[in-house]
Amino acid sequence: MLSPFDPNKDSGSYINLRQRIFQRVHSSEINDQIIKIVRESCENAINAENIELSRGERKRLGSQIVRLVLEDAIKKLGDN
Repeated sequence: MLSPFDPNKDSGSYINLRQRIFQRVHSSEINDQIIKIVRESCENAINAENIELSRGERKRLGSQIVRLVLEDAIKKLGDN
């Protein structure tokens, strides 16, 4: 089995491995993709409510909902 640590790097710790994996995942722009999915879902939910909101209200409500959804997701990660 191959070692998860690159022998050419000073990577003899879990922290270094975690950092490298984080950098790879982060470079895939996953944060933007997640936020886009949650925003689209929020927009659909707002539209389903059939209410009129100003652009500012819609943006503010959307940002608050995105934050709530992501905070809930973080809590669920802690439960595992």
